[in-house]
Amino acid sequence: MPNVSMDVLVARSEPVSVRRGVTARSRSQFVWGRTQLLSWLVPALLVVGWELLARLGEIPPYILPAPTKVVATGIALIQDGTLLPDIGISLLRAAAGFAIGGFIGFALGTAVGFSRLAGVLLDRTILMLRAIPFLAVLPLVIVWLGIGEGAKIFLVAFGVVFPIYMNTVLGMRQVDPKLLELGRVTGLSNWQLIRRIILPGAMPSILNGIRYALATAWLALVVAETIAASSGIGFLAMDAREFLRTDVIVLVIIIYAGIGVVADSLARQLERRLLAWHPNYATEARP
Repeated sequence: MPNVSMDVLVARSEPVSVRRGVTARSRSQFVWGRTQLLSWLVPALLVVGWELLARLGEIPPYILPAPTKVVATGIALIQDGTLLPDIGISLLRAAAGFAIGGFIGFALGTAVGFSRLAGVLLDRTILMLRAIPFLAVLPLVIVWLGIGEGAKIFLVAFGVVFPIYMNTVLGMRQVDPKLLELGRVTGLSNWQLIRRIILPGAMPSILNGIRYALATAWLALVVAETIAASSGIGFLAMDAREFLRTDVIVLVIIIYAGIGVVADSLARQLERRLLAWHPNYATEARP
């Protein structure tokens, strides 16, 4: 009998469907990895072009410093203990405001989406508040809360409430009425209807609202930190403006963009996990 390795025997004994599944998974991983690399192509080309134009003198340093200069500035700020504490303070403000605003928006959206009476009482008022810009609210917030942490967290929460509220209401109203009727016929209570039927059906819209709310939270935080703050990355940018430190201002913009990308990526991962059962999201799940 020829000497055949155990791995070969096991491979031959596996069902064809299993081997095909492994092959399909490997192909999916390859496609996913190539897509991720391709998504960074345009940003990489922009950075390379920016660096070349800056080094050739086409872009003056006082207008837009080279990326290498911005990186060197970031390293210097980290070494002198300035940058990381300011980033941490901004992240804490954003997280606190997002948690408060997200809870309020979700609670109001659940009430309005589930109860017509709550919709009649609350919806118009909430939509009126949504139309108020951050800058219009800011003077009143300073009068109420001063220029401390409460004012900044309030502004972030104020911006986060509305995307989550609107998407929660939209998602609940798009739940199939036949499923609700079936739940009531089978004797489910209101809480069981919400937990077993309404929330799973509304989850795609709610998670979409969370992604929008993350972007709005950063926008509100920028407004708060650039007007009334003594710490945070927004304050760092405004302080750099006084000394015409364009490299620090660009660094802060890049930090905002990087944190936004990371936050959105985390939201997308959460979306893939919670909606793995959904046919429209299952194909997008990471291998």
